[in-house]
Amino acid sequence: MPAVSVIIPAYNTAGHIGVALGSVFAQSYTDFEVIVINDGSPDSQQMELAIAPYLARIIYLRQQNLGPSAARNLGIQRAQGEFLAFLDSDDEWLPHYLAEQMGFLYSHPALDMVYCDATVQGDVDTAGKTYMQLCPSTGPVTFESVLVLQTQPITSGTVVRRQKVTAAGLFDEAIRHSEDHDLWLRVIYAGGKIAYQRQVLLRRNVRPDSQGSAPARLLSGEATTLRKLDRDLDLSPRTRALLAERLRIIQAQLAYIEGKALLIAGERDKAHESLSRAHALVPTTKLRAVLVSLRIAPRLTILAARFWQQKPR
Repeated sequence: MPAVSVIIPAYNTAGHIGVALGSVFAQSYTDFEVIVINDGSPDSQQMELAIAPYLARIIYLRQQNLGPSAARNLGIQRAQGEFLAFLDSDDEWLPHYLAEQMGFLYSHPALDMVYCDATVQGDVDTAGKTYMQLCPSTGPVTFESVLVLQTQPITSGTVVRRQKVTAAGLFDEAIRHSEDHDLWLRVIYAGGKIAYQRQVLLRRNVRPDSQGSAPARLLSGEATTLRKLDRDLDLSPRTRALLAERLRIIQAQLAYIEGKALLIAGERDKAHESLSRAHALVPTTKLRAVLVSLRIAPRLTILAARFWQQKPR
């Protein structure tokens, strides 16, 4: 039995998956199996050409398009390793990734999961920064710290005991965005112990066309998760209050994103309604100024919004 089962869901990443697989087979730690799940990808023909050099060394599964949660669950159900290492098909590990992650877990036997830092790459403003610079992890990992984003695991940088993921109920297949956030909260709730190390051990490729890149989708998925956990888990009054506060912030962010898009589209009244809702949930000086400007000089405000949207970053 391998110590680690590497789970790689693949959707529309034919141009990247060869690099991801190459990074796995370049690992200095070699006690692993690799499971690739084709989630009904529209580029299946090109993807299979890209993975052809690795077919003899991987388990290749196909399913209709059911989303990343279902794809990962299919891989988990086929996995034999004591630990699961998740890797998105457009990310890549550094050669010592598994050695460092497994070494950390073996030196801390009470732990069930560890995550690390990553370098961000791609055609985005944040390229060159690290994940923990953008999404800091501070203090111990607890249900509440993950809930309020004080600690934020990165899925491609995560190694976790398979038994703990199974005990938590696997990924929720009804959630297609922020599905990992939901699982880590349930793993902790079920008694899983999580820690992190600050080493940069992978490259995270952020693509505008990625399923998980759109902020509104991620926020909507997180909101769905929070409502579900509030309904299903026996949480303390303090934790419920933190959950409600986080949900309020998400709703404000979603209203702001909606209002900004409507403003750029020239939908003055609808934009004002959405931005007013965002301001009511989380008041800010910037939003108040935009609302005043939209009421006094709507055409100028719309032109300014379009200018800032098109301005090179």
